[in-house]
Amino acid sequence: MRKTQDYYFKKAKEEGFPARSVYKLKEAQEKYGFLRPGQTVLDLGAYPGSWTKYVARLVGPKGLVVAVDLQRLECVADNVSVLQGDVYDLEPSDLMKISLVFDVVLSDMAPKTTGRRDVDHFRSIGLAGRALSFTQEILRPGGTFFCKVFQGEDFPAFLARCRSIFKSVRVIKPRSSRPESVEVFMLCGMA
Repeated sequence: MRKTQDYYFKKAKEEGFPARSVYKLKEAQEKYGFLRPGQTVLDLGAYPGSWTKYVARLVGPKGLVVAVDLQRLECVADNVSVLQGDVYDLEPSDLMKISLVFDVVLSDMAPKTTGRRDVDHFRSIGLAGRALSFTQEILRPGGTFFCKVFQGEDFPAFLARCRSIFKSVRVIKPRSSRPESVEVFMLCGMA
């Protein structure tokens, strides 16, 4: 039986983050340093707000975080703009009303899991593909795309698609991801 209140869960609560997912982003940031003060960042799948809160601190008062989720997210800082809605209904033009370009696009989107790995995988690939579509429209040259995706049958094709678009592509399995999880993160950099 999985321990739901593990080390990272407890650490998140102690540090004031609503979810353990912050450590997945934090680990990548500490290793690759793609988030910097003054940046404009799109955070897709932002609820419950751990990534948003962490990124808002990193980009500082001159930066901006645009947080998007189906669920209502409380604004966690003055430099955060919240959009509640479905990414399949959202258009790049909706985001461009807030900022014409973004330095970083983050996606921690995941489907409501069904328990069937194949179904969950295909839905995850769909969400990752939607995030990638936004990225192609709004990411500035030299920008970064960091996206969660579930491994499975269509993962190699998604990886190949990313490699055809970006100068650099890394597949990351953070230490804070549960060992049994099929999630990985793609860290992609534009030329």
